Amino acid sequence: MSHLIETRTRTPARPKRMFFLRRGPMENIATVLIGLGFLMLFQPFLLVLYTYSLVTLLLGTVMFIIVSKFPE
Repeated sequence: MSHLIETRTRTPARPKRMFFLRRGPMENIATVLIGLGFLMLFQPFLLVLYTYSLVTLLLGTVMFIIVSKFPE
């Protein structure tokens, strides 16, 4: 009888997390920011893009470090 009870009970569903609280999509966004920062750093045409490249690189790096601690 206990075997029937164990098989009929459902496992609790994992809670749905919002998009910005999941690791996978946010790591992808952080990686794109890091790549964008490098592209901005190496382009020779616009001084404004070169100026904000360090900020973009740092933002992507810090974001990647923080997001890597999020649950899957």
